[in-house]
Amino acid sequence: MSSESRATGGILEAGLEGLSHNFLTGTLEELVKWARSHSVMPATFGLACCALEMMAAGGPHYDLARYGMETFRASPRQADLMIVAGRVSQKMAPVLRQIYDQMMEPKWVISMGVCASSGGMFNNYAIVQGVDQIVPVDVYAPGCPPSPETLMHAILTLHGQIRAGELTRRPGEGAGIVIDQVGASGITPVSISPVALGRS
Repeated sequence: MSSESRATGGILEAGLEGLSHNFLTGTLEELVKWARSHSVMPATFGLACCALEMMAAGGPHYDLARYGMETFRASPRQADLMIVAGRVSQKMAPVLRQIYDQMMEPKWVISMGVCASSGGMFNNYAIVQGVDQIVPVDVYAPGCPPSPETLMHAILTLHGQIRAGELTRRPGEGAGIVIDQVGASGITPVSISPVALGRS
């Protein structure tokens, strides 16, 4: 028999000539990271106008299902990603923390919009000046409101960090990754500086 159509145990291996090997190698940890990054289940926590952009990102035009996020979960016990979209009032802060505590481990948080990231443009006594004072934030998505492309960029940034293993669970701390705001074209960033928050 020729080398192109060699038979092993009576089974012809046609069509596999171009492959150097027929199996994958890796560690269990890499497999778990890959599976976690492709099966993130977000919990909706829409509080203001940013929630409309989050709902638009879940629509058919942007198709978050291709990233393993088929539906937004209404129960925190079924979710491992919280997207805080909008301003958080002082009365809503305990509810936000309770929902975060009910989420399964490992869990991640995206702060969507300027109001969630820093309290908005006004220093108001009734609004929490940054959701990172209540829950640890992993990725900040800037904008007022951020476009669905910016939210998708934040989600993909989170997926990359999960696969890289840089987001291991830390008690009380988030990674605090700041992303650039993405324009409607999805290619060129808008000339607005990103929101960066430090923990002090």
